[in-house]
Amino acid sequence: MIYDFKGHTPKIDPASWVASNAVIIGRVELKKNSNVWFNTTLRGDIEPITIGENSNVQDGSVIHTDPGCPTIVGKGVTVGHMVMLHGCEIADDCLIGIGSTILNKTKIGKNCIIGANALVTENKVIPERSLVLGSPGKVVRQITDEEIEHIKENARDYVENFKKYKK
Repeated sequence: MIYDFKGHTPKIDPASWVASNAVIIGRVELKKNSNVWFNTTLRGDIEPITIGENSNVQDGSVIHTDPGCPTIVGKGVTVGHMVMLHGCEIADDCLIGIGSTILNKTKIGKNCIIGANALVTENKVIPERSLVLGSPGKVVRQITDEEIEHIKENARDYVENFKKYKK
């Protein structure tokens, strides 16, 4: 369901896709080929939320903001199932693992993997090409070129998959 909020209407690119039971509220922008899956909520009632081209937000995820803390998701990002993004920035070509939480004013660099169930606390800066694991999340190593290609492949697969639903 798509909701206006206080005069703000979500901006959804015609080439993107939103599942029938996803909820998109207010100051949300979905760029080309972005895809938002079942039982997700993107609540742009405080600050803007932007989902970049070819990015996917998978089932059960919640994206929200706080005053002064918009949420920005770059291009080619996979936001796994049951993820919570709150007032953070995710650079291009990242994979945010199932059940992860990323909190206010955190910045995730390009080509990162945030492991399943990781908790990245407020005000963190995660360098490019980092693998983050644990709660609280810690950088454990740099990711490989092969892992970066896997991130990109996953985002491409989700673009192809949503087109089967869009008919």
